[in-house]
Amino acid sequence: MSSSALLPADVRMLERGWLSSNSLLLQDDEQGAVLIDSGYCTHSKQTLALVQHALADHAQPGLRLIANTHLHSDHCGGNALLSRHFGCPIAIPPGDFDLALRWDERGLSYESTGQTCPRFIPNQVLQPSSELIQGQRRWQIHAAPGHDPHSVILFEPEAAILVSADALWEHGFGIIFPALGPADKACEQAFAEVEATLDLIESLPARVVVPGHGPAFTDIKAALATARKRLAFFRANPHRHARHAAKALIKFRLLEIERQSQQGLLNWLLSNAVHTSIWQNYFNDQSVADWSLALLQELADAGALKIHDEAVVNL
Repeated sequence: MSSSALLPADVRMLERGWLSSNSLLLQDDEQGAVLIDSGYCTHSKQTLALVQHALADHAQPGLRLIANTHLHSDHCGGNALLSRHFGCPIAIPPGDFDLALRWDERGLSYESTGQTCPRFIPNQVLQPSSELIQGQRRWQIHAAPGHDPHSVILFEPEAAILVSADALWEHGFGIIFPALGPADKACEQAFAEVEATLDLIESLPARVVVPGHGPAFTDIKAALATARKRLAFFRANPHRHARHAAKALIKFRLLEIERQSQQGLLNWLLSNAVHTSIWQNYFNDQSVADWSLALLQELADAGALKIHDEAVVNL
């Protein structure tokens, strides 16, 4: 069943491929619409066109608010363009508010990941334990640390819709960024936060989940079982989570640029703070260059990319 068929008419899911997060458009002819998450910056014009098309037949065809579940670049990269176009405010979780207000790219992770996010100014806070009221619907805001320490999820009890961001996908969850440091108490705390967030999701009587990436789904029990199994494996093998994260960083880069010379990509990786930190914490028994080249080969063997004529190409 398509994602749109699982949602009521006033709730519309926008998908743009894995580089960008899903967006959820909450429509209301009296107030104007709310957009939850805005995708990566390279898709911002496409996001704007999708929102305009979705609102074209509504009496109030504008956005009144952009709300972000968290501030990773693939969830808020369209904020700047959309807020300028519609003249609407932006609401974000409180943990990143001061960083965003002064635009601390290191604190917001854009500098360390080597990803781009055009500057925007937050105006409101998505406060956990409060509600985002849109039309007749009251979206509960819940803290959901793990993938990101400041992330939130939203739950609408009448239609039983859960916006899970990257806390739960149909086949897993997002990288646990706070767990990429050394395998110590902080790393274990990050895994424990993922477990607590999965417990929270299980406690909510959701009928359908709109994840941060991938189609909406209804078999929540199976998704939680998969996530818990994956978490248990990473918890027992933190170096495997770190290796998975390093490969995901490479894949995100290729999703953005499509192809790059192997040497150019290697140079980018060697200058990337997250990549070199993972190597230092878990894999420094070999050179960072050799480790990076091994990751590229593993991705090629898995069919995630192709290495051809000294170029690395996304598949």
